[in-house]
Formats: sequence, structure tokens, C-alpha cells
Amino acid sequence: MSNSQMSKATERLPPIVDADMTDEQRQATEAFNAGRGYPPLGPFCVMLRSPEVMLRAKAMGDYLRYRNRLPKDVSEMVILQTARGWTQSFEWLHHARFAREANLDEAIIAAIADGRRPVVMSLIQAAAYDFTAELQANKRVSDVTYARAVAAFGEPGVIDLIGVGGYYTMLAMMMNVARTSVAPTDEQLVRWPE
Repeated sequence: MSNSQMSKATERLPPIVDADMTDEQRQATEAFNAGRGYPPLGPFCVMLRSPEVMLRAKAMGDYLRYRNRLPKDVSEMVILQTARGWTQSFEWLHHARFAREANLDEAIIAAIADGRRPVVMSLIQAAAYDFTAELQANKRVSDVTYARAVAAFGEPGVIDLIGVGGYYTMLAMMMNVARTSVAPTDEQLVRWPE
């Protein structure tokens, strides 16, 4: 299904309105809001059908999104690679903004959006980009790619690199299955090559 077809498809798992929530969903929503300072959105609205999954995903995301060992620009770049790999517009829109706030170069963001390897990256950006691209494409990484990532981030950082890609893959899968929509005004901000 193309990007334009996805945007017109009926959302399978839209946000649950308060009046339709179970007690468990309401409690999970309150716990999410207490921890993050805002109610569930995007993939968390989808996961609310299983409140425990949502809260456990939130806990993992609290670390992987906000406290992982990677430089912020690198972490956001990996998230964008993942969003692009899954053609996930909601994830892309949120994290393109965060990537810009982390000073990720606009040329890198544009290349990833186009499905191209960025031409100019720092050594650590290139190590993370190549590791993520190889892992997504081959479901494993070569010794050379692994060694570059360990040299750049250490073993704990490599685990975080894998964790960020895996976590945002799960979120993209949730939203793609649910057909999570973006606001009509935001649809024009995401233009994947068809």
C-alpha cells in the first residue's frame, strides 16, 4: 500500500474515547500521563488495548528515547531510519522535529527520507547509520560493521543502538497494523518516494 493509500485507509485501532475505556485502560492512561506528563498518543493509543503492553513499552521507551547512551543526534537518526524503513509517517513526523532539535543536519534527514545513505556524516553517525541499515536489511551485521559500532559507542552503546532500532520497529509495526493516521495538515509534510 502506498503512502497516499495508507493515509486514506480507515484507522483500525483509533484512540479509545474515555467513555469506552475499561477501568484497567483508564488506570494505565493515568499512569502513562503521570510518567510522561501527557496522555498516550500514537502507538500508545494502539497498545492501550493491552494496558500492560502499553505500560511496559512506555518503561522501555523512557530509557531508549530519553536516557540511552547514544548522542541525541545519532539516536534520532536511527529512529528516522527505522521510521523510513517501515514507511511510518507518524513516527517520522515526530522524530524529524526531534532530530532537528538535536541538530541533525538537514541533508541527513532529507537523504533518509529519500531512502539514500547520507553523503556527509560524522564518523559516529556513519557507524550508527551503517549498523542500523545493515541490521534492517540483513537481519544481522558483519564483523567490520560491528567493530566500527563498538569503537564508536562501546558494547553498552551498541546494545542501546540495537534497542533503539528494535523499539521503534515495534512502535512502527503497531501503527502500521493499526493504520494510525496523521493530521491531514501533516500529511503534506511526509513525502516518501513511491
